[in-house]
Amino acid sequence: MPPVEWRTSDSLVAYDAAIADMKARAAAIAAGRAAELVWLLEHPPLYTAGTSANSADVIDARFPVHATGRGGQMTYHGPGQRVAYVMLDLKRRGPDVRRFVATLEEWIIRTLAAFNVRGERREDRIGVWVRRPDKGDGYEDKIAAIGIRVKQWVTLHGMALNVDPDLSHFSGIVPCGVNEQKYGVTSLADLGMPVSLAEADMILRREFEILFGATADQPVGRTEKPPAAPSKRSASVPSR
Repeated sequence: MPPVEWRTSDSLVAYDAAIADMKARAAAIAAGRAAELVWLLEHPPLYTAGTSANSADVIDARFPVHATGRGGQMTYHGPGQRVAYVMLDLKRRGPDVRRFVATLEEWIIRTLAAFNVRGERREDRIGVWVRRPDKGDGYEDKIAAIGIRVKQWVTLHGMALNVDPDLSHFSGIVPCGVNEQKYGVTSLADLGMPVSLAEADMILRREFEILFGATADQPVGRTEKPPAAPSKRSASVPSR
């Protein structure tokens, strides 16, 4: 299987422009005109609403709110958070969406382990979680979210890992619909791990290759044009 192209954006990327670029690339992958791609980036502060979002979960719309075709509810993106848009062809890798989501979770968990942080799955709650006994019995914080869409068996959207974002920005929403006091949001920095985005990226790439296969830096200047007509064959998968 050809290597997955790997792109990292060093400056903040506008949400609408990124989504248009992602959709165009996914369409090109489905048509056999482009290689698979993982795109690492940061967005300016904003909230996104998945297909199951409840408008009541916006408490204080201090940042723009963007509707998105991914599964899940409300989440936050902003500086210090590593967003990874993952565009893989499940026709070639195996048309198993559950396995793909589980492998994304494992990717995050392994990345966290490299920084001595134990991330865990929860069947009744979305995201990757970290236990916080320092806050009280049963307290846990979410450190990463996953929300995807599959169109023509090509994946879109992906995951968001909190490296060192402003955690107060999450207070403008009910993140992913979880509003119990004992469940909050954390980051590597909040857990006492002063990790740079570059350091996180290095581990993310290493662990991705173990789980998904080889990667190669995206050729400079590669862009995709939007497809002429969108396909109706798509499905949104709730974020985890």
